[in-house]
Amino acid sequence: MNQFNQEVAEPIVNPYEVVPAEVYEVIQESPLIKTLRLKPERKFPFKTGQFIELTIPGIGEGPFTPSSSHFIDETLDVTVMKTGFVTEYVHKVKIGDIVGLRGPYGSHYPLEKFEGKDLLILGGGCGLAPLRSLFLTLLHEVEKYNSITFYAGAKTPKDCIYKDEVTGWRKYPKVKFIRSVDVVPEGEEWNEDVGVVTVLLKQLNIDPENNPAVVCGPPIMMKFGTLDLLKYGYKEENLYLSMEKKMYCGFGQCRHCVIGPYFACKDGPVFTYNQIKDEEEIWD
Repeated sequence: MNQFNQEVAEPIVNPYEVVPAEVYEVIQESPLIKTLRLKPERKFPFKTGQFIELTIPGIGEGPFTPSSSHFIDETLDVTVMKTGFVTEYVHKVKIGDIVGLRGPYGSHYPLEKFEGKDLLILGGGCGLAPLRSLFLTLLHEVEKYNSITFYAGAKTPKDCIYKDEVTGWRKYPKVKFIRSVDVVPEGEEWNEDVGVVTVLLKQLNIDPENNPAVVCGPPIMMKFGTLDLLKYGYKEENLYLSMEKKMYCGFGQCRHCVIGPYFACKDGPVFTYNQIKDEEEIWD
C-alpha cells in the first residue's frame, strides 16, 4: 500500500488508477515553466502525443503531455507552465516528493506516416512540451526519417525552454532546429531570429505536397501557423494539431473538451486539421 491507499498493479486496466511517482529532478526552464523528472513505482509506457493526469496529493490533478521520449518508460518528464491553482502547486513540488500519474490517455502521433518524409514541427511556449516528446522519439530512430525541421518560438530569450539541449539537437545531420523570440528586451542577449515563430516559415525549404507538419502551442499561434502552412501548400490531412485546451478528466466524462462530435481527451488530443476544421471555435 502507499499514500494513495491502493495497490499498484500492472497493466493499467482502470482509468482511475493512480501510479505513485517520485520526483528525482526539478528543472527551472523559464520564469513560469518547470520540468519535473519522475520515477514511477513501475514502468509507465505511453505513445508520444498521448497525455497523462498528474496528481498532487491533497490538492488536485491536471492533464499534461509528457515531454520525454516514449522509448523511455522507467522515467517520465512532465513540463508544466504555472497558469492556475493546480499548476501553482506543481511548481512547489521538490525532489523526493511523491506525485501521482494516471493514464496514458488519448491519441498519439502516427509515426509510421512520417517515415521517409521531411517532417516540419512548429511550436511555441509550453506547446514545446509535447513536441519535445515527439522530437526525442524521432531522434531515437532518426534513420527512419528524411529530415526533421523544428521551428521553436518563445516570447523572450528568458522564456526559451530546454536551453541546455539545443546544442546537442543541432548536431544531428538530419535536423534543423531554429528558434525565434517575439522580442528581445533591453539587456538580454540573443543572436538568433526575432519575430513570432511563424516568421520562420519564410526559411522553409520543404516540398509541402506530401510531407507532414505538426503544430502545437498557444491557440493564436496554432491558428495562424496552420493557416500559413495551408497557404504554403500543406494538405489538411497532413497537418497534425495537438488540441489539449480544456481537457480535464481524461476519459470523456466531464465534457470540458468537446470539439463538435469529438472529445479532445478520447478522440485526440492529436487531430488532423481536416478532422476538426469545420467545428466552431476550435482555436478558443
